[in-house]
Amino acid sequence: MIGKTIDQLKVGDSDRFSKTVTDADIYLFAGVTGDLNPAHIDETYAQGTFFKTRIAHGMLSAGFVSAVIGTRLPGPGTVYMRQTLDFLAPVRIGDTVTATVEVVEKIEEKKRVRLKTTCVNQEGVKVLDGEALVSPPRPPKSA
Repeated sequence: MIGKTIDQLKVGDSDRFSKTVTDADIYLFAGVTGDLNPAHIDETYAQGTFFKTRIAHGMLSAGFVSAVIGTRLPGPGTVYMRQTLDFLAPVRIGDTVTATVEVVEKIEEKKRVRLKTTCVNQEGVKVLDGEALVSPPRPPKSA
């Protein structure tokens, strides 16, 4: 199974993925990446920060964007080339984050697609905003 090829994509196409962030997600992400910043893993430390509690790693939310790109739009076979990110608000344990990807430009001559990437929480607050450049999957070669 492959995702949508450049010929199948249209400006305005979009898809999304939602996930409720758990305590385990944050610890697992910290362990996998080695990012043991106490703002993410130490509640006592985090209570003394601007956020007053532990928050998820920003890149955890960015990973939800990657999930959309790699599994839904364009989908399997897509090559992720570039991503810009602005982290706008914290994600806390128990927040449900919805990542949305939207096709904003097709660059036919280079076989690339520019995507608007956003994440919002359950209250509709935008927590991440960005843009990605991807190479959608190529159609299978004829036998």
